[in-house]
Amino acid sequence: MPRTAPTGGPTQARADALAAEYAAIWAYGVIGVHLADAARAAARNAEAAHRARRDALILQLSASGGQVPADRAGYALPYPVTDRASALKLAVEIEERTAGHWRAALPHTTGADRNQALAALTDCALRATRWRRTAGVTPLTVPFPGRPV
Repeated sequence: MPRTAPTGGPTQARADALAAEYAAIWAYGVIGVHLADAARAAARNAEAAHRARRDALILQLSASGGQVPADRAGYALPYPVTDRASALKLAVEIEERTAGHWRAALPHTTGADRNQALAALTDCALRATRWRRTAGVTPLTVPFPGRPV
């Protein structure tokens, strides 16, 4: 999932964010099987949040006549996810990457679309912080969520 700025305005920004949401949903399927108890519940909640955002984006793009990108059958993981530690690492990374797409959408949006992008960026940043806390990673926060390091 590249963290590049969309070039086609608000419709392309939403389409790029939708692609990131698809990937996040897929990743949480992998993440959840390696977690237990509260962490597994948090993964389910995160997946549900990404599904809700995906559904809203599909409706927006369809209503505006924009092209709705198709979901892929699968996504390449950046590394093997084989245990709790690697699952938590992926959870942090997927939230950071998705936040990056929403951050890239901000300059291409106004009004309600900008509010939606900012809310999504904030949501992803908060989840990434929670995953860092669960994983015992410090620092818990990053100075500019969604910004490439």
